[in-house]
Amino acid sequence: MAKLKHIALAVEDPEKTAKFYEEVFGLQRVGTTDSVLASGVYLSDGYINIALLNYKTDEMSGMGEGGKDFVGTHHFGFQVEDAAAAKKKVEQHGGTFFMDLPALKETLYYEEKFRDPEGVIFDISQHGWVTKAGQTK
Repeated sequence: MAKLKHIALAVEDPEKTAKFYEEVFGLQRVGTTDSVLASGVYLSDGYINIALLNYKTDEMSGMGEGGKDFVGTHHFGFQVEDAAAAKKKVEQHGGTFFMDLPALKETLYYEEKFRDPEGVIFDISQHGWVTKAGQTK
């Protein structure tokens, strides 16, 4: 069974938003990013993370025109046992693949992005995401 492991929020100011969730809910910072996709902060409760992302371009946001300016729930992610099998099943049931990042599929953060039949964005990862500070996998 796939496990829900992260929720990504598109935000204007990842640092300001991270401070809010750290101070209000005690979430812990487990990483940051500054890639071609977005700049952001990763927070976790030890089980599920929240990615607070400021997308750099409309194309990278996957939301179409005006997408980088969208604020709100952007996508959620599942950790799966077999990414190739999950991709096949997604596509057999009407989901469509549209992006994968980063280029190294063996990395912890490798994920493939899809849209469900209604257009909602989600991703799958065979390796998962960091959920505890200092964790490598």
